Amino acid sequence: MIKLIRRAWNYLVALLTGRFNERADPKVQLEQAIMEAQEQHRQLKENAANVIANQKQTDMRLNRAMEEMEKISRSARQAVLMAEDATKKGDAKKAGEYTSAAESFANRLIAVEHEVEELKALSLQQAQSADQAKAAVQQNSTALQKKLAERQKLLSQLDQAKMQEQMNAAMASLSETVGQETPSFDEVREKIEARYAKAKGAQELQGESVEGRMLEIEQAALNTEAQARLSQIRSELGLDGGPAEAPAEAAPTTETATGTDAGQAT
Repeated sequence: MIKLIRRAWNYLVALLTGRFNERADPKVQLEQAIMEAQEQHRQLKENAANVIANQKQTDMRLNRAMEEMEKISRSARQAVLMAEDATKKGDAKKAGEYTSAAESFANRLIAVEHEVEELKALSLQQAQSADQAKAAVQQNSTALQKKLAERQKLLSQLDQAKMQEQMNAAMASLSETVGQETPSFDEVREKIEARYAKAKGAQELQGESVEGRMLEIEQAALNTEAQARLSQIRSELGLDGGPAEAPAEAAPTTETATGTDAGQAT
């Protein structure tokens, strides 16, 4: 049962993670990754600083121990010389005291020598760790600078990708149906062209019909009569340079009148 619950939980986490990654803004995720890298670099520098600080402290302890060892060594030699001098003078009491002090210095010297050896080994080890920490910080700093430089490139590529996606969507909308209720550009164009062709066809049929010819003749007659009337008005106003031309329809009437006068004269 516990195993089943764990598998179901892992499945749910993977499902939610996948949906989150699909809907998340890449620009925000990129900034989060940079911030995380910067935080890791800060922690690495802090750890490296602690390693170097420990190495410095060990070096200071080593220097103090070596100074103390030198001091104890001098004191031990001095005690031995003083014990030897007291022995030569026959002062057994002082000779014993100096010898006892020399032995104490010798024991202390041995302990300090052991401490110095241990500090030397520790200092060497910490020096290597400090060098490794410095190298790690330097390498991580270089990697972080690369990420910062690459961030600008990725942001530019992201903007270009968004623009290209918008262009692709716009181009697709010209040739594909956007939705069930929205026609495509090609469909609208075909509809308009079909309507235009139908209207042109009807116009051609109308022009070839008898009614169409009759309307054309009537319109021509009206235009002729209008021109004649305009010429008459210009003549009455004295706007024409010569006598006004008679309308085309009045010509037969003039010829008929002339023929009649000639008959009467005869």
